[in-house]
Amino acid sequence: MKPLFFLMAMALFIIGCTVEPRPINFGHDDCELCKMKLMDERFGAQLVTDKGRIFMFDDVNCMVMFLDSEEGKRHNYSYELIVDFSNPGELLDVHYTYFLQTPEVRTPMNSEIIALPNEEKANELRSEMNGIRLVWGEVLTKYK
Repeated sequence: MKPLFFLMAMALFIIGCTVEPRPINFGHDDCELCKMKLMDERFGAQLVTDKGRIFMFDDVNCMVMFLDSEEGKRHNYSYELIVDFSNPGELLDVHYTYFLQTPEVRTPMNSEIIALPNEEKANELRSEMNGIRLVWGEVLTKYK
């Protein structure tokens, strides 16, 4: 009986220790950097450390500045995510995301950068919004 109990306890412990992102709770979660509430479901970002700690951000520039800070450099990240502008509330991996910088969109901290899931959507909105396409590396250097 004791070995069975031990195995069940270990299984629950392992399941409870998984590192996963969580949906952003708009209207309740605060930005780790600027401390503003995340309100607009078209914008937001999330970092999840390899130990499961979650940091929320209201704009991509807040996340980039945090990554460049002493606190941000102390962690290893399992997930670096950003909200899909074309599908509010949905999170995309920043490394496989298409970015568009456009003055046509007011972002929470005035980065003017939106995240899109694919090249087709990025090209469509780039022509509509007079935007400039960026890759993640360009976004990272823009706010350092």
